[in-house]
Amino acid sequence: MTVLDLVNMVSAKTIPVGADPVAVAVNPKKNEVYVANAGSGTISVIDAATNRVTATISVHREPVSIDVNAEGTRAYVANSGSNNVSVIDLRARQQIATVGVGESPAIARISPDGNTLVVTNRGASSVSIVDARSLTVRAVFTGCSQASDAVILPDSSKAFVACSGSHQVMTIGLARPKSELPEEHTDHLLDFLDVGPQPIHLALKPDGGEIFVSNFGSDTISEIATSNNEVGWSYMIGEHPWGGAVSADNSTLWVSNSGDNTIAAYSIDDGQRVNTVQVGDGPGPLALSSDGFLLLAVDTLSGDVSVLRTLSYTPKGQPVTGSLFTVLAAGRSPNAIAVKGFRVP
Repeated sequence: MTVLDLVNMVSAKTIPVGADPVAVAVNPKKNEVYVANAGSGTISVIDAATNRVTATISVHREPVSIDVNAEGTRAYVANSGSNNVSVIDLRARQQIATVGVGESPAIARISPDGNTLVVTNRGASSVSIVDARSLTVRAVFTGCSQASDAVILPDSSKAFVACSGSHQVMTIGLARPKSELPEEHTDHLLDFLDVGPQPIHLALKPDGGEIFVSNFGSDTISEIATSNNEVGWSYMIGEHPWGGAVSADNSTLWVSNSGDNTIAAYSIDDGQRVNTVQVGDGPGPLALSSDGFLLLAVDTLSGDVSVLRTLSYTPKGQPVTGSLFTVLAAGRSPNAIAVKGFRVP
């Protein structure tokens, strides 16, 4: 794993972890970072202040994703090779339970309220809904071809899942036992929404009002209004869009186009692309810095990370949304990124 120093703009350190690291997540409450090692069936715990591995936690076969709850006390790991999810106690630094799900789980996403775990089963083309308190499967929804990415609304009321083997996004109403509406007391399928071919990534606005779908097979993005589960439009954005990120003020969508090696800046308020920035080869996962001034794009084929300024100015003082600032070495075949901000004493 490569550590990038975003203050001094250097590749600060390379940390040995397990075999085939494929996913990374940060703890929102502690200076810890977690790496899922698919090849060794482990999770590496890294002290973000010292850049050292402080623990290695064994899980099951081929862990491919990891998510951490809002309290920073538990992590959930999708084990693609063993068709289950590992539940990790981050204070004890050990696996405390496993939950059987569908074939080849791709993503395990915990809801903001900590009550529900949404698991996409790519091999089974299904979605498992897990009660995060009792660690039991509450419901299974089928028909989502090659279920991949998933997002959950900030109020934990709905989940949206990209059905990457088709042209649809599955919408699920999550159980709300205290709701005045009886139909909301259980998990329920709401709809299949038609978007573009091969939807592979979902970018949720921080306010939860809209989702932007990267349609890899049609070079487009689609917009979903989450209040009424309607697809508003599709927009040509670049060749083979892979990942997306929305600014904290809900104004700008950033999309990595892996086929033409660009990052597109799309103005959500104006409904149009406002800039395209050339980056390294095969840009994929994106991450915004804690202050929102920098956008980081993982260039999977060229082995680096392109660092963009989200806002800069021309010599005449005209604002520019998105400009390449620098490129940092990241090692061979980088495939995931996360940002951890903290104060150094």
